[in-house]
Amino acid sequence: MLIADNHVVTLHYTVKTTEGEAIDSSLDAEPLAFIQGSNFMIAGLEEALYGKQKGDAFEVTVAPEKAYGDRHEQLVQKVPANMFEGMDVEVGMSFRATTDGGEQSVTIIDKDDEHVTVDGNHPLSGHTLLFDVSIEDVREATSDEIEHGHVHGAGGCGHQH
Repeated sequence: MLIADNHVVTLHYTVKTTEGEAIDSSLDAEPLAFIQGSNFMIAGLEEALYGKQKGDAFEVTVAPEKAYGDRHEQLVQKVPANMFEGMDVEVGMSFRATTDGGEQSVTIIDKDDEHVTVDGNHPLSGHTLLFDVSIEDVREATSDEIEHGHVHGAGGCGHQH
């Protein structure tokens, strides 16, 4: 069965930067299962899956615009440290912040006694990503899976909708 929209794809992957730095892998865990065409995966990887089938293994390079987008320096801001009063903030921490544009994930990238610098870019924005993928299984999604927008395990999805 060739991968198409509304098929459940089960795969193993490893993703690296163009410098060869490993970012993430499913090889030491259960394979990832999702509904193709549901925008669960980054666009460049999902596009590369169309027409593949169980047993296929391939590599794909995904440019930033088909992954996590380009970096936007205006999303890096230095804010007064007193905005974090009562919190023990450290470089590398991520949290949700309320902005003029709504809720946004930010990461603390620098701090001193007077200021904290936060970055609203996704940590992988601006990066070209290299994926090694092996397709473990492909099947048609059930009508419940399509309606709910996610893959169900044996016995259903385990929660109420």
